[in-house]
Amino acid sequence: MFKKISKDAMHVSSQGWLESRFHFSFAEYVNHDNVNFGVLRVLNDDVIHPDSGFGTHPHHNMEIISYVVDGEITHKDSLGNMESLKAGEVQYLSAGTGIRHSEYNMSETEDLRLLQIWIIPPEKNLAPLYGSYKYKYEERRNKLLNVVSSQNGDAKIKIYQDVKIYVCELDEGKEINYHIDAKRQIYFVQIKGDATINGVLLSHSDAMEITNEKELKVKTLSDSHFLFIETPQEAII
Repeated sequence: MFKKISKDAMHVSSQGWLESRFHFSFAEYVNHDNVNFGVLRVLNDDVIHPDSGFGTHPHHNMEIISYVVDGEITHKDSLGNMESLKAGEVQYLSAGTGIRHSEYNMSETEDLRLLQIWIIPPEKNLAPLYGSYKYKYEERRNKLLNVVSSQNGDAKIKIYQDVKIYVCELDEGKEINYHIDAKRQIYFVQIKGDATINGVLLSHSDAMEITNEKELKVKTLSDSHFLFIETPQEAII
């Protein structure tokens, strides 16, 4: 089954310094019928304007992945980590027993756009983890790049939960297929461009829930940038 979620149906939040599109119930957007997709709890498409960001704040019992689309993010946390990441690079934080961090756009002129993804961990109070990986454009151009996996997976970034996150920048007119194993499901985000997903048109910032299907077929109508998250249909939360 394919369920398209138009960007126009998503909640848009404007804080002045921050413009967000919430895929699921979050902050001031309360929707008890749209809380999660399996272990995927939050997916926010954030634009952080120049010289602003999230001040130091706590997290616990959540696995947080930030995928940078445009600009540069600067991270600092209570574990002593501090670094900046650019477009196509990925940061992860398994908050577990607790961690405090800040996220800023230090540029004075350029917006920062990122996808903020929250995954429910398989257990509570796991040891905190932090890390990142500076993936190259060539690794995701016209091919699927597995950027996040479970501890047993093959990605450079490994979190506790049984998920796989893929990204791709696919040229206009190209196609790419992905086999979906039994009892797995996919949440697909069309970050930029236009494409058909198993024949269904998605434009930039649209999304799709894919359940009880065997294959994902992407065909681009323009240069496209997309991300999808594969999770178990029945996960221990």
